[in-house]
Amino acid sequence: QVQLVESGGGLVQPGGSLRLSCAASGSIFSINAMGWYRQAPGKQRELVARIRSGDTPNYTDPVKGRFTISRDNAKNAVYLQMNSLKPEDTAVYYCNAAISVQRPMVVTLGDYWGQGTQVTVSS
Repeated sequence: QVQLVESGGGLVQPGGSLRLSCAASGSIFSINAMGWYRQAPGKQRELVARIRSGDTPNYTDPVKGRFTISRDNAKNAVYLQMNSLKPEDTAVYYCNAAISVQRPMVVTLGDYWGQGTQVTVSS
């Protein structure tokens, strides 16, 4: 089975920075897109940033100019550099990927999620 593992979350003061990492492993044929979502307590899960093969990154308005998403295709990894963090950025951040999986006789496309990593911005 394909797995996504996140790391890099933690506690940071307002104005600080964190770098989130997500690595995919398994029988991966290709990764069409990777992105980050977040969910704060009592709030809906929302898209933070997403990057597709051959396309430019897409960001939600509240993080534009502060967050940067990037990919390392050789490592099947995606990163989220978060600068100028605000208390409202506090949430569990989830890695998401659209992955084509190589199985014995067929390639199948599916949507995969990581377990999440906690980001807390507080003074």
